[in-house]
Order: sequence, then C-alpha cells, then structure tokens
Amino acid sequence: MSGLPARDRAARRAEQLRARIAYHRKRYYVDDDPEISDAEYDRLERELSALERSYPELRTPDSPSLRVGGEAAEGFEPCPHSSPMLSLDNAYDEQELREWEARLRRVLGGREPSYIVEPKVDGVSIAVRYRDGLLERGVTRGDGQTGEDVTANVRTIRSIPLRLLRPIPSLEARGEVFLPRRAFDALNRQRGAAGEPLFANPRNAAAGQLRRLDSRITATIGLDCFFYSLAAADGLAPPTQHERLGALRELGLRTNPLNERCADLAQALACAARLRERRPALEYQIDGVVIKVDEVELQQQAGATSKAPRWAVALKYPAEQATTRVREIVVHVGRTGKLTPVAELEPVAVAGTTVSRATLHNEDEVRRKDVRVGDTVLVEKAGEIIPQVLAVVGSLRPADSRPFVMPTRCPSCGADAVREEGEIARVCTSASCPAQLRERLLHFASRAALDIHGLGTALVEQLIARGLVRDFADVYRLDAATLAELERMGAKSAANLVARLEQSKRRPLAALIHGLGIRHVGRSAALQLAAEFGSLERLLEADAERLEAVAEIGPETAAALRHFADQPANRELVRRLGEAGVALAQGGSRPERPETPLSGKAVVVTGTLPGRSREEVRALIEACGGRVVATVSAKTHLVVAGESPGSKLARARELGIRVIGPEEFERLVASP
Repeated sequence: MSGLPARDRAARRAEQLRARIAYHRKRYYVDDDPEISDAEYDRLERELSALERSYPELRTPDSPSLRVGGEAAEGFEPCPHSSPMLSLDNAYDEQELREWEARLRRVLGGREPSYIVEPKVDGVSIAVRYRDGLLERGVTRGDGQTGEDVTANVRTIRSIPLRLLRPIPSLEARGEVFLPRRAFDALNRQRGAAGEPLFANPRNAAAGQLRRLDSRITATIGLDCFFYSLAAADGLAPPTQHERLGALRELGLRTNPLNERCADLAQALACAARLRERRPALEYQIDGVVIKVDEVELQQQAGATSKAPRWAVALKYPAEQATTRVREIVVHVGRTGKLTPVAELEPVAVAGTTVSRATLHNEDEVRRKDVRVGDTVLVEKAGEIIPQVLAVVGSLRPADSRPFVMPTRCPSCGADAVREEGEIARVCTSASCPAQLRERLLHFASRAALDIHGLGTALVEQLIARGLVRDFADVYRLDAATLAELERMGAKSAANLVARLEQSKRRPLAALIHGLGIRHVGRSAALQLAAEFGSLERLLEADAERLEAVAEIGPETAAALRHFADQPANRELVRRLGEAGVALAQGGSRPERPETPLSGKAVVVTGTLPGRSREEVRALIEACGGRVVATVSAKTHLVVAGESPGSKLARARELGIRVIGPEEFERLVASP
C-alpha cells in the first residue's frame, strides 16, 4: 500500500475508518456495549474529517463532518408523510386498560394477542427516510398528515445513522427525539447565564432545538433518539413488532433497550409498574408506557380510527401534583360562545412545566369544588397536558373569601349568557360577540383552515374594534388602502395580506369546511365530508341520515351540521363567501367531478406506482371521490399494488379484497 499514490492511500484509509466508525457507532448507540473509549471514537472521526478536508472528493453523504451542521436555513418546507403519523389513545389506570383490551378483542373476533411494552419517552416524534441506505430526509410529525423537513438538524443527532449498516432501496422509520436530562440542565444553565428564558421541560426544549434554523447550534445541544416503528421498508416485513425493532437495530437504528415482550395484559401491567419504579433514575423523561399488539397481522386486522391505531394504547402514569394559590378567576369566551371559568394561579412547576392557569371547566364544577379567589388549591396536569384544579385546601382558606358566581351576562359583549336545559355550559346569545368573532376569525385564518398568514390576533382585534369585519366574508372586502391605515400595517404588509386573502380563496374544500368552525367538525371529518359531497352546497342540503352514512360522522356531528345548515344567517354567510370568490366546491373553481369508480371507496396503496409519487397517487384518489386509508381491513374497498408491494397485498388477498395494478389504476382515475 505504501507504493500507492497519496490520494489512493487516503481513499483506502477513509473506507477503513468509515467501516470502523459504523461498527463502533452501533456498539455505542444501539448495543449499549462500547468497545472503545469516547476519546478513541472521537479520534477516528477526527482522522476521517482531516482526510476529507485534504481530499474533498472523498467526502460521502454519511461523513462525520455533516454532524456539525451547516449554514442557517431560511425556513422549513412542509413535507407530506407517506402514511399518517397517528396519535395514541390514552388509558390512566388498569380498569381503562382492560376496557381497551376488551374493545380490541371484539375487533379481533376473540383472538388473543401478545403485547410489547415500550417506555413512552417524552419527546418529539419524527419520521426518517433512507434511500439506498443513506439518510435522505427527516420530517417532524406536524399534524400527522404533513410535517416539516428538518433534515439538516436530524443529521446532527449522533444516535441517528447517516448510513444504514446495509443498503436497503427504501426505508422509513419513526422515532422519538428527546433531550437527555443532563443536556437539558446544561442548556438551561447556558440560557440562564445569557439572561434568556429557561425551557420549562425537556420536551419543549427538544422541539425548539429540532426546529432551529441554524443546525450548527442544534449540533451542540445533544439531542438523542429512540426508534419505535418500522413504517415501511423494501423487502423487509418481519411479522411482529419485536422482530421489527430487532431489524431496526441490525440496521444501526437505536431502539429502547427497556422494550419488553409480554404474553398477556397481566405481564404488560407488571412491566409498566417496573418501569414506573425506574422512572426517576432514567436519563430521560417518560410519562408512561405504550402497549402494542406484537403480531403485525393482528395490528392490521384491528386497524385504526382517524386519530389513533386500535392496536396500541398509552398507559399514562399518574400526574404529578402541586399546590398553589388562586390569584383570580376569569371567564373565557370561546369561538362557539361557551363561557369557561379559568383560575389564574401563582406560577408553580407541575410535571416538568410551569403552570399559571388551570381550567375550572364549568359553573357546576366550580360550585362542586367551591374554588374561590385566594384559595390554596391542589393542581395536576390531566394526562400531563391540561392543568386542572383537583381540590381546595380548606384549612388555608382566607377568612374573607367569597364564593365565585358565574356571570349571567357575557363578559365580552354584555349579552345574556344562558344555560339551556340539559347543558352544562353557559353560552353567549349574541351572534356579534367580539370574543366569539375574534376566536372564529383566528380559526378561519389558521394554517389548517384558510391559511391566511398575517391575519393574527392583534390585527383581528383592530378589524373588529373598527367595525371593518363582522364575519368571515367581510375579510374578503378588505383592500390594501384600508389595511395600510391600521397600526403596525404598512403598505407592503397590507399588499401582502391582500395577496394571501386572494390565495386563500383557492384552498381545498375540506379546509373551508374546517374553517367554518362547525361544532364537532375537525380536520379529519372535514376531509371525509369534502370527499363525499364535493361541494358545500351539497353538504348543506344533506339530511342527518345521509350525513351519518359518511365515515367518521356520528349522530352528534350530523346534528351539528344540520343545525349549522338550518340557520339562515349561516346560509347567507356561505352565499357571500361564494360571491367573494371563495371556492365552494372540491378542486377550487373547477366544475364538480361526476361520479367515478372510486367515489366513496376506501383505498389502500402499497408499493410504488411508476411515474407517480405517493402524494400524486393520494391526490388522484381524493380527486375521484375516494379516500386513502393506511391499513387493509374488512372495510377496505380496493388495494392498488405497485412495484415491491408490502404485506398489505397478502392481507388483501386473504380478505378477498379487489387488487389492481398500476395500469388499471391509471384507467380508473382517468374515467369521466
């Protein structure tokens, strides 16, 4: 080798170093059994980086130099997920867990699954994609359908390999990015010394660092990651979750060593209890465990709702509690007019976050607990998310305290606030209530709805105060000259907002339905309604029976839709939106598409279709009135199988579901 040219010697040494680094990286991060010291590992990476500096052409996509981050980005691009990143249903005790299992067994026809228990790490979910063994993209969970491309920051996380230990044409894994306790403490010490506000908990800190525009800073923080799901992989489909986690480890992707297989729910509960005892000593925060059906076949049979898989549940540990004093009780008016009492508290740390407000839910709850201003109260975070008052410490009550009385008039507009028979909430009766209008407009302009960037709280409050906007349709009457006269709005900002208003008119029908703020109609229900009816007019004409026939629409939601449609003021609002140019039909201003072979069909796509991205395939199916679902079940109407299909194809054949190939799919979506 000594007789080789210097460049060739460097190339050979670089290959040797890459192989050694990959081996020792797996020993350290995946196997938790390092063979060499940290200093020796760092020396290997420094030697490889030095060779790459001398011979830049030797630098590869998995170079250690990429761990230090690059130039600051201007923003994060939205990136659709190949399949939804669903959330989890929660159970808070053994009884709720057994009820979950009973529902699961009914769906499985009495079949008894085994389980795998995984610590529920308190971090940020992420999807990583590899192409030919190389890290291609890292995407945040976002809203479950679309996340943000944070690849530059993901590359800085040392426990996420830049190259798999063996090449696979395509692989997607999902995991939880977190900040270890020591890194969190160090970060807060740095922020405190710099006079910056401290992060309340490691989860918030991890989310903030993962979304930093300058990946060079992210590289210094010490983010870590455990992978919990093999979402998709060419030629790799082990039959159990346990084996899938093993496959991830073999490829160099770190999984939690505390994961444990359990034969039944009793063993799963015992495992959860052991992890709860170990919780304080762990190097990272957990807020419970995730219990999953181990057999992938049974997972597919169980399927999922629009929000969560039926085959997995999060068993949450009891919430941490603390005592604090009630400074004030204020009444918040929501966008539906509902009045909610809220306790303003002296700030206190609960479950890793600082709590200064807690909901009191409704007047019956305030009366039952007898919460008063000046009281010392016991506070917890329900599900470790929503702060709530558990009880009053009666022995510490001030002698001059007075019971809280719920107002009978709206605190925002002064109109009557009534409580109808059978209802627990008091509701403002004014259709022009500023508080409702403000919240409704902010929802209408939100990213998930009409996506009118720039129409924020301060501007909305000005528009309402000056009488410029009384409902959604009024925002489309605003012009640049009028907007430019408002506070903090110059000519350029006004022109930009007018342009965004114009763009919002072409938003999808589902976004408009969601933006209208109809009770019980969230994003998922809006998507189903848009796909089913194709236009707002047809939706508003549908009776309750027709509405309930739509997937995910139950009697309560159907009743809310009919109530909305039956109000003349709402019909007038929709008419004025149409007059303003807002697209009231699927596909923007294009004519409605007639009935197609995919109308109303639940379609599963497996494998790759030639010349079509996954996003294009989804869009074509939805444009034809179908809906794309993630798993094959008895409710699936059609499976589209492309190149390298996964286990979904076998499941479809087992259930006798119709399967078509790429050519027939193209004919279907081209049908008039």
